[in-house]
Amino acid sequence: MYLQRTLKSTIRATGVGLHSGEKVTLVLRPAPENSGIVFHRVDLPESTPFKVEPSLVNDTRLSSTLVRDGVRVGTIEHLMSSFAGLGLDNVIVEVDAPEMPIMDGSAAPFIYLLQTAGIVDQNEPKRFVRVLKPVEAREGDKWVKLEPHDGYKVALTIDFQHPAFRKSSRLIEIDFAHQNYISEISRARTFGFIQEVEYLRANGLARGGTMDNAVVIDEYRVLNPGGLRFEDEFVRHKVLDAIGDLYILGHPLIASFSGYKSGHALNNKLLRALLADETAWEYATFTDRQAVPTAFHDLPPLGI
Repeated sequence: MYLQRTLKSTIRATGVGLHSGEKVTLVLRPAPENSGIVFHRVDLPESTPFKVEPSLVNDTRLSSTLVRDGVRVGTIEHLMSSFAGLGLDNVIVEVDAPEMPIMDGSAAPFIYLLQTAGIVDQNEPKRFVRVLKPVEAREGDKWVKLEPHDGYKVALTIDFQHPAFRKSSRLIEIDFAHQNYISEISRARTFGFIQEVEYLRANGLARGGTMDNAVVIDEYRVLNPGGLRFEDEFVRHKVLDAIGDLYILGHPLIASFSGYKSGHALNNKLLRALLADETAWEYATFTDRQAVPTAFHDLPPLGI
């Protein structure tokens, strides 16, 4: 049987929120079968733990933020992406601030934390969501789509009219039957334009952003002394974000995801469209591990 997974032990880390600039302590705990990914703002005595789901994403300004009964947990996409990459189904996420720590701007530090805590199989079958027919969401010329596919693959195109992006591939296709999340995606960092910083900070965003946790771009080039981690790091990070946004569904997808100029709002709109059409998807479990699509054969401790 292909089983659900959780952490072997509790682990904690501290960091800073990318947008709030606040210090954050993050604690990740094992969780029981069928409990899902549960968030808890431990700094708010009146708040109670809640399970992640697409309907709770109510702020998508440069990140995916959960809001329930006025309680916010922001910038969850990188952590959610790492959960997807390591096949974790059930985790309790405790934070003492309104935002996840940004770490180095990628999912790699979260992967390290999770692997350090250890990952264990549980006693219930893993529940996948299998896409049965195409579903898409559009906003102007931007679009994202889910289509039936016996595995998990992602194809994204970005389109920034900027000199730094002309040197980088704007299209990427990753098929996790043949490529590995940890080596191909997890290290890709978030990015931003230095000329937008003043505007973002005036609107309560990017207050914790530095070259230690983001790729920073001026009018012509990347400013980080070490340059890029991948020649196409920009579009790889968009894949990282999309994987995290889609995992807010609470289950791994058996599907093909594609998009043009995708973003957090559009990714969430796609999940809501999928759930709204009961003929477009079904739950799937596997009693025989060999029947599981190849894209998921390499799940923890090695990643997708």
